[in-house]
Amino acid sequence: MPATKPLRRTLAALAALPLLVLAGCGYGSQAKDDGGVDIAAGAEKIDGLDSVRIGYFGNVTHATALVGKQKGFFQKELGATEAKYAVFNAGPSEIEALNSGSIDIGWIGPSPAINGYAKSDGKNLRIIGGSASGGVKLVVNPEKIKSLKDVKGKRIATPQLGNTQDVAFLNWVAEQGWKVDAQSGKGDVTVVRSDNKVTPDAFQAGSVDGAWVPEPTASKLVAQGGKVLLDESTLWPDEKFVITNIIVRQEFLKEHPKAVEAVLKASVDTNEWIEANPDEAKAAANEQLAEDTGKALPADVLDPAWKSIRLTDDPLAATLDAQADHAVKAGLLEQPDLTGIYDLTLLNKVLKAKGEPAVDDAGLGAQ
Repeated sequence: MPATKPLRRTLAALAALPLLVLAGCGYGSQAKDDGGVDIAAGAEKIDGLDSVRIGYFGNVTHATALVGKQKGFFQKELGATEAKYAVFNAGPSEIEALNSGSIDIGWIGPSPAINGYAKSDGKNLRIIGGSASGGVKLVVNPEKIKSLKDVKGKRIATPQLGNTQDVAFLNWVAEQGWKVDAQSGKGDVTVVRSDNKVTPDAFQAGSVDGAWVPEPTASKLVAQGGKVLLDESTLWPDEKFVITNIIVRQEFLKEHPKAVEAVLKASVDTNEWIEANPDEAKAAANEQLAEDTGKALPADVLDPAWKSIRLTDDPLAATLDAQADHAVKAGLLEQPDLTGIYDLTLLNKVLKAKGEPAVDDAGLGAQ
């Protein structure tokens, strides 16, 4: 799958909110351990490792990890080194697992990656690749909100104070000329911080009038009678913005580059296969979701959610600038230096071998 072209933006230095505040798009904060797949006979270990521990969310925005696991792409590239998995429900717990060495590589949203890097003074992780763009929507009760101007005075849910979607919504509100206190959520619009797993119930009960949320929550609300009033991708240049990245422990990257390269090759191969086999890939992702969460998504939720997500090898580094600026304007973010958060060396090596163009770190690469 060709890597998407980076956006041409000048990057500002970033800071981050407390780890809990900058949770990702997942549900809750627990991790679920899971086993690997069968190892091919005659395969050899990479870097002498018995296993590589991979973390991800049981969420369609982590489709690369879902499909890569389900179809065996990771295990194929790792040979006799076992691919072991941990399924997380939120960014903070995955960052904690990375910091403690419980996982080596993870799929995660931009905010917890930024926060994890900043809180460790740039010593714990690197973003080494992209995975997904888009998949965030403003869904409303069409009986209460018929146009964008009708959002004023209503109660709109976001996943968590200061998370990626919360910041995006606060920025959009400000662009409408409305005022909201970021901390309390009170103002011309009432922002209700609601966990994604309970937002559909709140929406159905009428306690919120809409929600700015990621998939599959957005499509769950539509299945309940909600209407998509705005797709966040339409607010971004080229309609691309990072929603999922690949991160690695810096120590693991330094000591086991061949293993990291193998996982990145598997990720690129998975994205290429998904693009060539969209229906089979969607079914594989849903099968893995069923294994991870105990329940597959119904077609009226899975189909629109799947269509709204763009898989990409490019981490879309430049979009972090705008996301950070939004948080700063909302009063939720200060500005330390994130230079070095990216190391795209191995990804670009993999892309070059496949005849694909290199991706850019937008000036935030490791020196």
